[in-house]
This record gives sequence, structure tokens and C-alpha cells, in this order.
Amino acid sequence: MAQGVPLGKVFGGTRMSAIVLGGGLMGSATAFFLARRGIATTLIDTGRIGAGATVASFGNIRRSGRYLPQLPLAHRSLALWHRLETLLGRDVEFRATGHLRLIFDPEGLALMRRFAEDARPWGLDLEELGPDQIRRRFPGLGPDAIAASFSPRDGSANPRLIAPAFADAAARAGVQVVDQAQVLSVKPGFTVETSRGTFHADRLVNCTGHHGAALAAQFGEPVPIEVRGPQMAVTEPLPHRILPVVGVWSAEHGAYLRQVERGNVVFGGAVDRGTVGADGRAHADPARLPAQLRAVVRLCPALRHVAVIRQWSGAEGYVRDGLPVMGASGTTAGLFHAFGFCGHGFQLGPGVGDAMAELVATGRCETPLEDFHIGRFAA
Repeated sequence: MAQGVPLGKVFGGTRMSAIVLGGGLMGSATAFFLARRGIATTLIDTGRIGAGATVASFGNIRRSGRYLPQLPLAHRSLALWHRLETLLGRDVEFRATGHLRLIFDPEGLALMRRFAEDARPWGLDLEELGPDQIRRRFPGLGPDAIAASFSPRDGSANPRLIAPAFADAAARAGVQVVDQAQVLSVKPGFTVETSRGTFHADRLVNCTGHHGAALAAQFGEPVPIEVRGPQMAVTEPLPHRILPVVGVWSAEHGAYLRQVERGNVVFGGAVDRGTVGADGRAHADPARLPAQLRAVVRLCPALRHVAVIRQWSGAEGYVRDGLPVMGASGTTAGLFHAFGFCGHGFQLGPGVGDAMAELVATGRCETPLEDFHIGRFAA
């Protein structure tokens, strides 16, 4: 991981420069860690920093249930989450409250035990809880659950705070942050023409979320991606009783919830992800709320009579094989990709930024990224 600001990366008498396209969590974190490696960096976003898919996120920081070769990246990221307040000089409301995943049927129990066994060699130990342990340690959660897993170092953070915090820290480290800049063209070399000026660099990092596939296609690297929107909601403030993030082990798309320190309960899942309109925006569907609430109440029956005060969604990119695109381009020297995190990217964000900065600066990465290379879609 980056260890501070060196004197600068100089190649052939010229300081290395980079443009990061996309000011969500992935892009802002990448810009921050590039600056810490002494690379002259410009961060460009078409909207406000962090106002895209990042702000629509649930804020879950979990490692359980992940694709196993993704765990080294998840571990790298978790170590950074635990240091972020010091690194960024700001509280982004990361809390290691633990991640509790409830189990309601034998299929879910088998799924959890199989994952726990397979994940142990990858450095993740899950604690299995029986019904009595759930009731004693987490009263009121999953009263009819037959078991659960618990990961104590995981937790949550505030999606509204994280990307601006990274971008502000990046700016203090010397990054030029350019938001609300419509991108008009991207040319090899690299020249990025925007409504707020034209920018040049010898490295380009594509962190443009679900737009990343279109940018990659410009460089001869098509990626099969679908844009969908998860349905999220939040309740009125309540007395704080729910400490961990709560989810479900299920082959289906289960519900999940967490209570923020102000008392509101944020929840999502349990219903299919919505479609995205022609305007590129995802919208919550109130007609699907009852089904979602039924699943949420099973996790915490005390929520049965609370008021839901807001719903929202956000456009996310889901790659066909369910894995992100991350690493160096297979066609264009100096081009790098980090997009398509399939709704599972929030926990990975700091680690993605650190890993991409290492890859851009040194041409290698201590964290294995091969499974995420864009070349897997080459003809």
C-alpha cells in the first residue's frame, strides 16, 4: 500500500501524469492514492463528485459471500477502511459493527458452511451462530432463524460522505478536481476534451461506472454489461437498537438492513433490481415496497409498524459474469480500467483505489487482479 508522498514519479525526465475519469468512490480513491505516489493527477466527473452509483449504495462493508479470488482485494480494502479517518482527515462514519447474515432454511445453512470452509484458506473466518446465540447476542433479529454467520471486523460507512472525502483529500494532495464537466471526447495519448477545458496525461484510468463499457469499447475492448438499479429505502428515526449490518444467506436476492447512528434504518434487497430509463436514471418503484418490507420484517419484526420516509435507486453496471473489470487495458498502453462492480463495490472502494494506483505507478500489483482483466471478453 502507498506509504506517503514520494518526491515524484519521473520517467525519462518527465513526471508521470494521469487522468481519472469518474468521481465516484473508485475514481476519487484512485486519484487520492495516485497523488500519494507522486503522480500528477486530474480527476474528472460529469456530475457532482460521488453523486452517481456511490451515493445510491447501501453502504455495506462485507467480505462474506464474495467471489473467493476477490477476497485479497477485500482484505486490502478493509485494512484501509480501518485507517480512513486518519488518512482522509474526516469521519466517513465507518463503523466495524460486524456483519450478521441470518439463515432461515437448510439450503442457506449449506451455502454458508460451504463458503466458510472455502474462504478460510483465503483468510476469512466466519463465526457460526445457533438460534440461542443469535437471540442472546442480537435480541430481536431473526427470531425464526435457524443459524447465522458473523464477521466482527466488517460493518458499514456513509455512501454520501466517502467519495467527497477522498476527493477533498486528493485535492489537498495536489489533484486537480474537475466536476460537472461534460466529456466531449477521449483520444489516445491521452487527451480528454470536456465542457470545462481540455486535459492531457500519459495515463488514463476508466472509473466511469456503468459508462465504463462504452469508454472501453472506444479502445476496442467491448464488455457485456447491463445497467440496473437496486431499490433502497429508509425509515423514520428510531431508538438505536440494531448494531450489526444484517443480511441473509440465500440463493435468492435476500433483504438487508442497517441502522445508522441517527436512528434511521436503511434497507434494500428482496426484489429484483429495476430497469434504467432512457435518461440513464434508475427510479424506485413504490409498488414493490410491500414485498420488500415483508422480507425486512422477517429480519427485524420490530420494524413492522415504522414509517418509511424515502425510497431511492441508482444506476449500476452489472457485468455478464458478475465480476468487475479491473486492470490494465489489453489494447492500449497507458489505459487502465476499474468499473462494473455489479453492486458489490462499496466495500472494495479504498482497496481498488490503492491497487489501481500501484498498478499505474509500477506496472504491477501485489493484490492478484487477473480474474478481473478485461481480456476475458476478447474474441
